Amino acid sequence: MSYSKLAAASAVALAASGALSSAVAEDLTLCWAAWDPANALVELSKDFEAQSGHSMNFEFVPWPNFADRMLNELNSGGKLCDLLIGDSQWIGGGAENGHYVKLNGFFDAEGISMDDFAPATVYAYSTWPKGTPNYYALPAMGDANGWFYRKDWFARADIQAAYKAATGQDLGEPQSQKELLQIAQFFQGREIDGKTVYGAAIFTERGSEGITMGVTSALYPWGFKYENTPGSYDMEGAVNSPEAVEALEFYKEFYETATPPGYTNSYMGESLDAFKSGQVAMAMNWFAFFPGLYADPATGGEKIDFFVNPPQNIAASTLGGQGISVVSYSDKQEAALEYIKWFAQPGVQAKWWELGGYSAHNSVLQDPGFVDSQPFAGDFLEAMDGVLDFWQEPAYAELLLAMQKRVHDYVVADQGTAQDALDKLIEDWTEVFEDEGKL
Repeated sequence: MSYSKLAAASAVALAASGALSSAVAEDLTLCWAAWDPANALVELSKDFEAQSGHSMNFEFVPWPNFADRMLNELNSGGKLCDLLIGDSQWIGGGAENGHYVKLNGFFDAEGISMDDFAPATVYAYSTWPKGTPNYYALPAMGDANGWFYRKDWFARADIQAAYKAATGQDLGEPQSQKELLQIAQFFQGREIDGKTVYGAAIFTERGSEGITMGVTSALYPWGFKYENTPGSYDMEGAVNSPEAVEALEFYKEFYETATPPGYTNSYMGESLDAFKSGQVAMAMNWFAFFPGLYADPATGGEKIDFFVNPPQNIAASTLGGQGISVVSYSDKQEAALEYIKWFAQPGVQAKWWELGGYSAHNSVLQDPGFVDSQPFAGDFLEAMDGVLDFWQEPAYAELLLAMQKRVHDYVVADQGTAQDALDKLIEDWTEVFEDEGKL
């Protein structure tokens, strides 16, 4: 069944059954980051309001401030958020600190099965401890770090000839991390239509999570692991393996030789701006932004195309995305659970994808028409098959701050060596886990 027919059928069935009607109408507040998918969720949620009688309010916080704002809210037991679409890395703290309502009983009572969602998203967004059938969120927004490029530039005969002359190879979507850098270096400082352009926009931001999300997009394909044995916290020889050192050196070379000048503190917004303004041939960013990029009148449409984070030793992408949780401090948990039940329906998930959200529901992802439904849909499926995530420990914030400092100091501030940075990172993380009583 097509997405539109599935969504329509679901809406008709719900309206007929009154499945979402509640004796008491509530004003619910859903908290998330301020970005394109949040706007799509506002539109989607109008159907819930119409069917349930509840009113939806939204608290959207810009990404650089999102973690601080929402984690402070949770740690203080605040009642601002009834529903929270929190980052995957928060699931451990949300569960262990009692911020999120455990959903197993609710799922069982309502017939909501985690088998209906993509396994990678259930593992990353919903479970704690990892891989156990203990659920604290419903997969809400599948996402990964991917790439987009100026398809019109790549297709030009003069540029193709120049690339062939420079490298002996045909210009196309990169098949490895090293080829990605080679292409970026080829475009660096090149003149196109009278304008000097640069290779690629990558993440270098230090203040929140940016450079970690960028660096791991190189580390993971080289085979980086956080632990030698999962759950053991034995990081020596894993975090600082020869492959990890090589990958971090690669990212520094990328930064130094193939990015726009002054690009020292860049994350999502800067990447989008660099691409849309015609500064770069390629850029990394989250799949969440790809619908908006494709729709952009200046650099979208026939001028843009997309590719999965290239492999090196293995195929791997940095996980983004979030699950939706009911906040334990809410006085409106029953109504919030109604929203979860509504959102989990295949018809609603189909409309979520149509509006620009990234469904994690198998009925959407495995629909025969999904791959052709958007020019980046097939790449999204491929990326989600190989996603890896940062620590999801309750001490995630301290772990992240340490990595932000160590890799930014090396890559951007040009301090020390890659080996030094990773060795010191193990020392930082060891101290955190000792404080947590896990070492």
